[in-house]
Amino acid sequence: MTEMNVLLVQAQLGWKNPSRNREHLQTLLAGVEGPFDIAVFPETFTTGFLGDSNLPDEDMNGATVKWMQEMARLHDCAVTGSAVIVEHGERFNRMIFVTPDGALNWYDKRHLFAFGGENRRYTAGSDRVIVEYRGWRINLQVCYDLRFPAWCRNRDDYDLMILVANWPAKRVHHWSVLLEARAIENQSWVVAVNRVGDDGNGLHYPGSSVVHDPMGARVAELGSEESCRIVKLDRLHLEEVRKQFPFQQDADQFII
Repeated sequence: MTEMNVLLVQAQLGWKNPSRNREHLQTLLAGVEGPFDIAVFPETFTTGFLGDSNLPDEDMNGATVKWMQEMARLHDCAVTGSAVIVEHGERFNRMIFVTPDGALNWYDKRHLFAFGGENRRYTAGSDRVIVEYRGWRINLQVCYDLRFPAWCRNRDDYDLMILVANWPAKRVHHWSVLLEARAIENQSWVVAVNRVGDDGNGLHYPGSSVVHDPMGARVAELGSEESCRIVKLDRLHLEEVRKQFPFQQDADQFII
């Protein structure tokens, strides 16, 4: 595919309410006109950030993953976002990528937000994940990962970075600057979806979900209200940027 239509779902999430959040996101999807190839939800879209305490554990056979598979089948698209998944007694902030045939890929958040106590509740992932879907190579990232460019570095192995987040309003300037930088330095499309509203810990989230092209240009931004938008990504533009400015061939090598 030379074009990829990505749906940004900038939602207001209910605190500690997985069933409500799944129902609400399902309603938002149903209201979108026009086909899309990928629907992107925020980080921890079923509970809010650190909102899973005193809730029943979910694994990869639980209600959230089954619901994502149903949404992917119903809309003939991939569905992605992160949720808290428990495996072998460990908790992960897991970004799940589901394709229309129900196949599952996932990425466990590498950089846990110690400033907010995330590292005391979850286990950090160790593997960098690239998903191939409809001819595009997609790098999965979650929120705090954005601050670590070596981890996000394009090793000539991805065309699109998708980052899902619960990024608070007090640091929204960092959000904007770092996303633009990741697009420029990696010569990649970048799609970043944040939530809106307030959570149970008193944090306010500003939205500002955004799409940057491989030159860093901001081609879409959703503002501060709950909203959905389909954005078309052009692979030919990506290839032309990389051909015209072959900076990646001079990149330093990092081993993590």
